[in-house]
Amino acid sequence: MVKVGVSGASGKMGKRIIALASGSGDLEVVFGLEDKNHSQIGKTIDKVKISADSSIIEACDCLIDFSAPNATLEYLDYAVKFKKSMVIGTTGLDKTAQDKIKQAAKSIPIVFSPNMSIGVNLLFRLLKIAAHTLKGYQASIQEAHHIHKKDAPSGTAKKIAEIINEQGFDIKIEDIKADRYDAIIGDHEIVFESEVDKLKLSHSAKTRDIFVQGALLAAEWIIGKGAGLYSMEDILFTPLEDKGL
Repeated sequence: MVKVGVSGASGKMGKRIIALASGSGDLEVVFGLEDKNHSQIGKTIDKVKISADSSIIEACDCLIDFSAPNATLEYLDYAVKFKKSMVIGTTGLDKTAQDKIKQAAKSIPIVFSPNMSIGVNLLFRLLKIAAHTLKGYQASIQEAHHIHKKDAPSGTAKKIAEIINEQGFDIKIEDIKADRYDAIIGDHEIVFESEVDKLKLSHSAKTRDIFVQGALLAAEWIIGKGAGLYSMEDILFTPLEDKGL
């Protein structure tokens, strides 16, 4: 049984992580973490007590983090101190924060991905193939999220641009169309267009559970791994590559 801690436990993602992990036979959520001023401190979510004491990270095997950038970096320090693995799904982390995560990964195993969805990470893989094959085409990215999402464009859209640009394209962040309206969980569409044809690749999230499922898969996978910075690609595609796929 893998003992899991959840930071950002009272958020929409945190609650679903607790709910789905509690129904798993392989994972046990042993605590939730929140800011010391949060109204849920001392209360429980699905029988999981919410704490503000970051030192409680010592009690878990893996910390799943969907909090906020500053909180993520604080929890990262404790994970390094106690030699605990982390799955980081927090978005909006700047280059300084990402560099700190890379440094921490020299001491502990970390899965860090701008999007934990299995489907989105398959989309990343397909995009790499498409961009490599369709050199000379025009590429564009459009994404849409709910009105409460703080970063725009999304971390996923930025990752998409990075993947495409690695194949010789030049998509700038300001060229990504980002819409914020209604209660959209997350839509991403990429178009490759030439004078003779057009190819579209897209992904639409129906519920946040797709991110939760990916994060829980990552938490199980990372146990026993050596220090290093891992991605969902490592989890999903290394077994396929081993089979020659």
